[in-house]
This record gives sequence, structure tokens and C-alpha cells, in this order.
Amino acid sequence: MATQLHNLSSFDSNLLPDASVLCKQRYAVVVADWNKDITYALAQGAIDTLLGAGVTEDHILVQHVPGAVELTYAAAKMMGQVDAIIIIGCVIKGDTPHFDYVCQSVTQGMTELNLHGKTPVIFSVLTTLNLQQALDRAGGSLGNKGVEGAYTAIRMANMWL
Repeated sequence: MATQLHNLSSFDSNLLPDASVLCKQRYAVVVADWNKDITYALAQGAIDTLLGAGVTEDHILVQHVPGAVELTYAAAKMMGQVDAIIIIGCVIKGDTPHFDYVCQSVTQGMTELNLHGKTPVIFSVLTTLNLQQALDRAGGSLGNKGVEGAYTAIRMANMWL
């Protein structure tokens, strides 16, 4: 979680496996097109981090979905085909309870996939009160949640190696 004391893009690369392991693994980045100015920046952060760690470009599957609610469906379809799945979205609070329903749906769906699925699903979905908070977490002053998602995906995919 990003705070003034912790930037999303800072992590200990010494905890990642060697590139010789990562170049054989496959990762999925499932990105919501809703709030694309934010989500595409998050996705690029994830992709750049995977590539920088040694995952080859042809082993990164990027799948676009219309919005945040659709992230879990796409992730469920990819179970067992990749070593880890990063779901990327951005839900910004508005004037109606829609925000609460969308956030709850995505969170519950991802939790169910992690409890019962074969592949770790990493939550890189921003749930912010305003656009500035989202920008701060999509490459702004607090780093990039996509970078954090890729780092976490690599760690989880290699937890038992």
C-alpha cells in the first residue's frame, strides 16, 4: 500500500529469482479499459518490471477487459495457463454507491480465485477517492501500483521453487 513512507515502485530485487528462471515463466496482465489513462500506465509499469526482471516479452500475455468487474472473469479463464496473473483496474469514488459494489465484486472475485485456483492472482486495482490519488499511484508521487503488482506476481509464482 502506498503511503508517504512507502513508494509502490520500490522493492528489494534481491528477493527475486534469477532471470534464468523467469525467462521460462509466463505472466498475464489483465487490464481494465475503464479509466485507461490510469490503468494503461499501471499495466506499462507491470510489463516493464516483468521485462526488467527477465521475463521475455513473448511470455507476457496482456488481456484487456471493459471494466474492473470483468477482471475476475478474465483471470478465471487464464487459470493454469500462466504462472501468475496481475489484475489492473482503477475505481474512483463518485456520488453513488456504485464504487462500493464494484470494489467489493473485484475484491471478492480475486479472493475466491486465490483460495480455489491454481494460479496466484495479484490485486493491482486502485480504489481511490479522487483522480489525484489515482494519478499519484500510477507513476506519480507514490510510484506505480503496476510495478508492485509485477514484483508480487514474481514472488508468488516462485514461492515454492
